[in-house]
Amino acid sequence: MPHLFSKLYDRKSWPHWVDSDGDCQNTRHELLNATSQSPVSFKDHRRCIVLGGSWFDVYTGIRFTQASDLDVDHVVPLSYAHSHGAAEWTKDQKRAFANDPGNLLVVDDSTNRAKSDMGPHEWMPPRRKYWCEYINKWMAIKDKYVLTYDTLESEVLSQLEFQCIN
Repeated sequence: MPHLFSKLYDRKSWPHWVDSDGDCQNTRHELLNATSQSPVSFKDHRRCIVLGGSWFDVYTGIRFTQASDLDVDHVVPLSYAHSHGAAEWTKDQKRAFANDPGNLLVVDDSTNRAKSDMGPHEWMPPRRKYWCEYINKWMAIKDKYVLTYDTLESEVLSQLEFQCIN
């Protein structure tokens, strides 16, 4: 069951898309650059903003070539983490979570927006072939950050995990 939290969720309190290594590329553009299956093109000579490349969206199975068609999804959404144990985290803990590459996927922007802040008991990727990997990523992130599970979430994850091993 979600924690009763004293603070309401505020996305601004979760610093995301930071430039942690000072090279002018924020987390989004670092991930776009790292996951493109072809050399990326940039907005200008500074090489800060990725414009194009070749990305395979594991949620839909569609290949994309324009970075503007993509979002970087938090597998475990920030607001979901907030309501499952992270409400009292420090700003540094929230920054680490929000920029953790293990919790980030480059996906179709409209699919990411449809997912919103839902858990796997409310939303699963449209591409069923990715379901097992998705729930494994979900549980790994929740366990890494010691986030709580609600009853329905646990039941659905158990059912899906059983299907994945059989």
